[in-house]
Amino acid sequence: MMDYNWKLKNFDELTNRELYRLLKLRTEVFMLEQACLYPELDDKDYVCLHLWAEKDGEIVAYTRLVPPGISYPQASIGRVIVVKEARGTGLSQLLMHKSITATLEAFGTQDIQIGAQFHLKSFYEKLGFEQNSEPYPDYGILHIDMTKSVLK
Repeated sequence: MMDYNWKLKNFDELTNRELYRLLKLRTEVFMLEQACLYPELDDKDYVCLHLWAEKDGEIVAYTRLVPPGISYPQASIGRVIVVKEARGTGLSQLLMHKSITATLEAFGTQDIQIGAQFHLKSFYEKLGFEQNSEPYPDYGILHIDMTKSVLK
């Protein structure tokens, strides 16, 4: 596995340059690559933790760790991104394992809820998440709610 430089910061710890780079990546992947027009800047970033990996000075993976009571009653992991060039390398699994660990450490031993793109259901199931909703459209992309119990 390649060496990555991992960073975990709350909003106020982000430098202007880091924030710009993270928001640029989120916009490039979610709005341009996935052609999904939705409110990317949703005012949740202020209370979240931001976890990302850099390789050779470039951001290659990112997640937003959401405290309980913001998106769901449980803590949540969202805005999951691995850049196109790093997909299929195992970085997605590594990113999610680090995100799960950081979420549990930051917010306590609660279940973790996610709103997953439906086509990634099996990926999240391999990480211990279980589907707990019917598929629903979210800004034109089919999603499902999934929960990981920390007791399992």
